[in-house]
Amino acid sequence: MAGDSLTGSRIRERRLMLGLRQADLARDAGISASYLNLIEHNRRRIGGKLLVTLAQVLNVEPSLLTEGVEATLVASLREAAAEARTPMVELDRVDEFAGRFPGWAEVLAQTHGRIGALERTVRSLSDRLTHDPHLAASLHEVLSTAAAIRSTAGILAEPGELEAEWRDRFHKNLDQDAQRLADSSRALVRFLDESDQAGERRGIPQEEVEAFFTAREFHFPEIEKGSVEPRDLVKAAPELESTAARKLAEAGLQLYQEDAERMPLVALRAAIETHGLAPGKLAQALDVEIYRLLRRLAMVPQDVLGHPVGLVICDASGSILMRKPVAGFPLPRFGTSCPLWPLFTALSQPGVPIRRRIHQKGRAARDSECFAISWQAEQPGFDRDPVMRSVMLILPSEHPDQPPHADSRPVGASCRICVRRGCPARREPSILRDSSGARLMQM
Repeated sequence: MAGDSLTGSRIRERRLMLGLRQADLARDAGISASYLNLIEHNRRRIGGKLLVTLAQVLNVEPSLLTEGVEATLVASLREAAAEARTPMVELDRVDEFAGRFPGWAEVLAQTHGRIGALERTVRSLSDRLTHDPHLAASLHEVLSTAAAIRSTAGILAEPGELEAEWRDRFHKNLDQDAQRLADSSRALVRFLDESDQAGERRGIPQEEVEAFFTAREFHFPEIEKGSVEPRDLVKAAPELESTAARKLAEAGLQLYQEDAERMPLVALRAAIETHGLAPGKLAQALDVEIYRLLRRLAMVPQDVLGHPVGLVICDASGSILMRKPVAGFPLPRFGTSCPLWPLFTALSQPGVPIRRRIHQKGRAARDSECFAISWQAEQPGFDRDPVMRSVMLILPSEHPDQPPHADSRPVGASCRICVRRGCPARREPSILRDSSGARLMQM
């Protein structure tokens, strides 16, 4: 039944709320009880003077009797019905249900929204428990220490006398393990508390560094002008709480300083105006290494480039050392990433520039132009292996609604949240489901 034909249902609900009998309301409105019964069951449409009279008797505005149920409420009910696993045979009467029982309809809609939010939280926490390196290491430390305490206590509890020297040694080990357990438990609780209170997860040094760079939009005019040293900037940063994070941030700012000295913003802007956003030509014009140019391009204001860009840097193990997120190319947290990214392909071809058009699967994905290259961060010697780094500059397409280009190569963000089927590089099943509700288990 349509929303605008539910006036009778609203009249009935209002009458019951006031404790009026049908006969009393009909008498006060000057109509018969049988006619009012037809109205309340939406078998007679009313308007004009009779509607105004009934509204006056019910002490309510006429518009509240004639207006339909909020569209968002009805939409929420339809969404709840669509996601229910039991067949819904009365979906066509959702408007009538909302009109006759608005309170219960609101409760149902809110409950459905709350359940959806809780399910998303559980999925997020489950994925985090599996892939958060800090949390995994902390839990492993707690469990291993507890196991050591249990083993030592079991030895001390065995029947028979231990020699004094061994008993004292076990007691000392028990005390040390108990202290370790207390310290690791406090660290874990502090990490979880900070994660719940902060808008972004903290406790991981890389996360603190990213928050520091993000708060300044990855650009530091003070360093460009030479008016401040990286160490002083790090000391004054509220985002950098741990010693490890401050060291990482200082190392990143030192690279920023080196790149800015080699490529001043004025010279870089002039080169871009001449050659456009072409990394190969820009590196040649500025006489710098390509990897250094890619880093520099990600650290300048967007008005210089005229295009938002992202950046990812990793080491030879594939671990993400630094990342600058950009819309259209979802980046996972510091953990495992898609092995098909050009970033990792470049590691197998040291010093060779790689340009790829890729399309990352996902709801907000689009085509992206990626430039990647690996380089030796330290020169190798006869007694030491080379230290390799790889960098990838990401230029998402300015037209997100366009379908993937014919030359685009499909990639993902991380196997754990990738929707791509039949990928030969998949390491583990995805936690996501396809349109039929089946888990993406193909390996």
